[in-house]
Amino acid sequence: MTKKIFGQHEQKTLVQLDDVASRAARVALMADGHLGYVMPIGGVAAYRSMVSVVGVGFDIACGNAAIRTDMTVEGLLDLGREELDRNPHRVTEHPRLGALADAVFDELSFGIGRKNLSDDAPVDDPLFHDDAWWAIPNEGGFRDDLIAKARRQLGTIGSGNHYVDIFVDEDGAVWVGVHFGSRGLGHTIASNFLALSQGGRWGDRGRQEEVLLDVREGLGAEYWALMSLAGRYAYAGREWVARKVVRMLGAEEVDLVHNHHNFAWREEHGGEEFVVVRKGATPAFPGQRGFVGGSMGDDAVILRGAAEGSRDQREALFSTVHGAGRVMGRMAAKGKWKRGRQVKRGRISHGMMQRWLARKGVVLRGGDLDEAPQAYRRLPDVLEAQGDTVEVLHTLRPLVVCMAPGRTVDPYRD
Repeated sequence: MTKKIFGQHEQKTLVQLDDVASRAARVALMADGHLGYVMPIGGVAAYRSMVSVVGVGFDIACGNAAIRTDMTVEGLLDLGREELDRNPHRVTEHPRLGALADAVFDELSFGIGRKNLSDDAPVDDPLFHDDAWWAIPNEGGFRDDLIAKARRQLGTIGSGNHYVDIFVDEDGAVWVGVHFGSRGLGHTIASNFLALSQGGRWGDRGRQEEVLLDVREGLGAEYWALMSLAGRYAYAGREWVARKVVRMLGAEEVDLVHNHHNFAWREEHGGEEFVVVRKGATPAFPGQRGFVGGSMGDDAVILRGAAEGSRDQREALFSTVHGAGRVMGRMAAKGKWKRGRQVKRGRISHGMMQRWLARKGVVLRGGDLDEAPQAYRRLPDVLEAQGDTVEVLHTLRPLVVCMAPGRTVDPYRD
């Protein structure tokens, strides 16, 4: 068994990784790692023909997509890049960005239990006719109900750390970036396979504990088929949202970078085939690109796996960070709330968050203190801790950030 750790981590996170390592053939922990359910966020584990249901997680196929457009910041704002850097307040005060932020926030669906009400919602995507749906029993209407819910939710963003952003890169090109997963579909699949693996039935509530399923047969093969379906669902939703925002900009798509970071893949490492589970970790094989966000008030990056295929890359199972990583929990950041009233003060105030965003020149819609920049590590630091395993291709500065309104809890976030 090999174990590779990037960066510095709390002891509880390392203990959790060791527990995963007791069952896996190989494990790694990325520099943005922190404590998760059963498996650390930022963790990677390779199994022989087995998949971890909780390792993949409840937001199956959570991931990022970024589109580079043919629009420049000069065309968007009639504002030069040098002026943009000298005076970010020109951005936050710019009427074009405020109008765009309002349009994105109003036309797309943020928050829990939301439906996609757009006239062009992708309700007829071919994935709804996939044979994998037949692994779900229809006694009691489970299959029909889940298909109906999935149709309603496809193209909704959710809550927590999920977002729609408009960025500008170092060359002045405008990008659209999104982060979310398979919504209620993935959560329902994960929850029910936990119950089934513990001797329950579809619709029962299972315990949140490690479950390893053999992907070659029976329950494991059915889970794999539905996990893969949730992956297609997440891809379809992210691309629909990102392309809709590109149209709202009046721009054209030039390039697309798209990746899951809560998923499992069949891969070959060292001449042996494994099932590789990445929970909050981005695939980064040599030359493979990924979109990695920071926080609502930090730059994001487009990166790729280094061409060399070094020992560190191999020991990382060709993986990298999926974000900056939290430095405090949600309650620590925003305090404790009960019946809409704060009963314990958090470590971050609205003034602290707003001052950060103003300095950066970010127009924010939605969001809350648990997603403030102060609740996260700095992305350049975690990328530095990954060493030469990846290289940054583009740095994306946020202009508009749209997230779910404050004090909402989303069961489908990663």
